[in-house]
Amino acid sequence: MIAPVTIGLIIFYFYPFFRVIRDSFHNIGAFDRDMGFVGLDNYVGMFKDKEMWQTLANTFEYVIIIVPLSLILAMIIAVLLNAKIKGVSVFRVIYFLPAITMSVAVSMVWRWIFNGDFGILNGILGSFGVPARQWLADKSTAMLCICVVAIWSNVGYYMIILLAGIQGISKGYYEAAEIDGATGLQKFFKITLPLLTPTIFYVVIMLIISTFQTFDGIYLMIGPKSQAIKYTQSVVMYFYRSAFDYSKKGYASAIAVLLFVIIMSLTVFQMKMQKKWVNYD
Repeated sequence: MIAPVTIGLIIFYFYPFFRVIRDSFHNIGAFDRDMGFVGLDNYVGMFKDKEMWQTLANTFEYVIIIVPLSLILAMIIAVLLNAKIKGVSVFRVIYFLPAITMSVAVSMVWRWIFNGDFGILNGILGSFGVPARQWLADKSTAMLCICVVAIWSNVGYYMIILLAGIQGISKGYYEAAEIDGATGLQKFFKITLPLLTPTIFYVVIMLIISTFQTFDGIYLMIGPKSQAIKYTQSVVMYFYRSAFDYSKKGYASAIAVLLFVIIMSLTVFQMKMQKKWVNYD
């Protein structure tokens, strides 16, 4: 009975995982041509690659910007949508829609909004006398645009998770706090936030993992030929370019292994640190 699932896991998960590790020690060229074992050469070359270091810096910058802002906005919206207001179900659907919209469609719409020649953003700013800008081609604004789209796409999904966590908190705590004369902010910081820490912990882990794997928005909005690609490409984007544009699949496999090690290390660190701030009572 478990054979179909087990076979599927072996074929689509375990085999690719170990194949990537194996390929990272080989020189794999176009059409998967294995040109021999090279040991640690791919890893040594990766750490000498200035573009790789720039890519790592870009990726960590994405994490630093996207993760906290997505969490804070999702938390605020979840708290607001937990209130008893008319049409609350409609608002929940509206905020959740970006999470179920195809990333390609989302990227294309935002690319049109940020278009430097006929984009709606320049049109709105132009009515206030602000000069037009090439938002996606300018290295000083391109990353900000990617972060805006990522946050806009993330908030709805994590808002639903946080909202479910809030609704799982017993109302008895709030009733007791009201009897003691607690204000809304006091109830949030003394009851909601501490009891929501397990959900927040899960959201933070998932946000960090998904942000480290940022790819779609960069590829579709910036593109590999853009002047701003050096300052916006993520590790996954560089992995893709190395494998399919430069036909260096062994080197790309080493990049994938490095990304796995980084994400795994951060996740293990978070699992150990959770004991100091996550409340399971």
